[in-house]
Amino acid sequence: LEVTQGIHFMERTICLWTHICIGKKPHHCCSDCGKSFAKQDLTIHEQIHTLEHASKTLKSHQRNHTGEGPYTFFDCGKYLKQSGAQTKHKHTGEKPYSCDQCGKSFSQSGALTTHLRIHTGEKPYSCDQCGKSFCQSGDLTTHQRIHTGEKPYSCDQCGKSFSRSGDRITHQRIHTGEKPYSCDQCGKSFSRSGKLTEHQRIHTGVKPYSCDQCGRSFNRSGELTEHQRIHTGEKPYSCEHCGKSFYRSGHLTEHQRIHTGEKPYSCEHCGKSFNHSGALTKHQRMHTGEKPYSCDQCGKSFSQSGALTRHQQIHTREKPYSCDQCGKSFSRSADLTTHQRIHTGEMPYSCDQCGKSFAHSRSLKKHHKTKHKHTGEKPYSCEHCGKIFNYSGALTTHLRIHTGEKPYSCDQCGKSFSQSGALTTHLRIHTGEKPYSCEHCGKIFKYSGALTTHQRIHTGEKPYSCDQCGKSFSQSGALTRHQRIHTGEKPYSCDQCGKSFTRDYALTVHQRIHRGEKPYSCEHCGKSFTRDYALTVHQRIHIGEKPYSCDQCGKSFYQSGDLTTHQRVHTGEKPYSCDQCGKSFAHSRSLKKHQKAQTCCLSFPSSLAPVPDP
Repeated sequence: LEVTQGIHFMERTICLWTHICIGKKPHHCCSDCGKSFAKQDLTIHEQIHTLEHASKTLKSHQRNHTGEGPYTFFDCGKYLKQSGAQTKHKHTGEKPYSCDQCGKSFSQSGALTTHLRIHTGEKPYSCDQCGKSFCQSGDLTTHQRIHTGEKPYSCDQCGKSFSRSGDRITHQRIHTGEKPYSCDQCGKSFSRSGKLTEHQRIHTGVKPYSCDQCGRSFNRSGELTEHQRIHTGEKPYSCEHCGKSFYRSGHLTEHQRIHTGEKPYSCEHCGKSFNHSGALTKHQRMHTGEKPYSCDQCGKSFSQSGALTRHQQIHTREKPYSCDQCGKSFSRSADLTTHQRIHTGEMPYSCDQCGKSFAHSRSLKKHHKTKHKHTGEKPYSCEHCGKIFNYSGALTTHLRIHTGEKPYSCDQCGKSFSQSGALTTHLRIHTGEKPYSCEHCGKIFKYSGALTTHQRIHTGEKPYSCDQCGKSFSQSGALTRHQRIHTGEKPYSCDQCGKSFTRDYALTVHQRIHRGEKPYSCEHCGKSFTRDYALTVHQRIHIGEKPYSCDQCGKSFYQSGDLTTHQRVHTGEKPYSCDQCGKSFAHSRSLKKHQKAQTCCLSFPSSLAPVPDP
């Protein structure tokens, strides 16, 4: 309005001067419109063009806010804000401006100028706050919003604001569901072109981002950034609860669920919940039987990639993780970490109730299972029998006893189990897998319990003691069998002859006598045996092996029992006593011979003692 009023004022002023100077010959021409004026009149007249230009510039600027486009391009109907834009907006496809370095063509000279800065490295637009430079003014404008916090582009559906218009367009696709970028090989669609570019690398195998330290390649720059933190040791994401740091934000998010107890991923088959999606994916394979990871040497399949890696080390015998203190090697990094605590004495797992610390997480879990010793709390009760549990999972497993549910099935023989762990253990019968290794002698086992029992041979631990005679055992089953000596219990009876035994295996071996079965044959001489141990002992005759040696005289034996008997020669021990006369013997067979020969002086009264023949 002020500009318009100024123009009218100048026009009236010129009219006044024209009226005053009537009759004077104009001899000065306006370069804008060609009109002639006296010199002093021309100066006043030129201000009309100056004010008109200012008015037009103001109107053109205001179109940025209103979105008005008064100039129409008739080929496509697009509205343009400035008349000059009609020249640049073309549908001919003509690109008359070419780069003399790479040959790329452009429809506008300004676009070529901007492009040339890629080759020259020129960045003429600098941020006055941080000094960062840019090759385009628009990039500088966008960058400055980081400092100002300005976010002028708002989503009209949720109100979220953005510093760049492109970010708003991409965001709005969340609401519309639009995915305009499609893969021409598999048809998968994406909402952003960058995601499509990353996806296509799966098909092409391109991994353009390489680590300059180890040479490993990645198909995303973000993956390279995360990987490099392994070399630098950088862990920028810290837990506000316990201070633990992580090199990936996703790992921090998963970790925080330990503190919050959140388990957002639930199994649709059994309802079990997990705190990260990967754990759910692995769990679901128990129900589906999927085993996507196969060994390329023996064809064995696994449900987890880690299990395949460990299995492959059976073929390679690789143990890449070595202890820098004692040199011992391990096939898994976790085993090395656990082993190193022997040297450091570290016990990182602490009970939050009593403060007791443990070197292994499994030891803490075992301790937690007995936490009722601290609190006595068992909040989960069985509605059928009233038994109480301190974990909901334990109650769920227990309920299957009443319902008969066995949701975990073996895909090879069809046998079903009520617990996933029981299925895992069962599958080792088919696969022959023995994942538990003794760190002392290297012997491998199918079950962790068997390894625990075996390790007591090396440690000498015998935690199970007889309350009657004090004798100790390394296995609870051995104690149970021993106690039958005191009680005289023989719970296993033969249904053919009625003979009873203290052990079920002894009954099984005995029944082979009735059937005439001898399933264990010697490959050297063909002799058969009812027990596998008898075959093992027999084969030592052929190979000459005598693994049991006396530490006092060096004599060797085929059987451990023979060594035990022999050592009584040195110790003088006579553990077998006659209950009639009290005489003791070093061997059980000597006692039996004594009792059968009736040589015991207390076997008969003196008056009835046999009279020798004359």
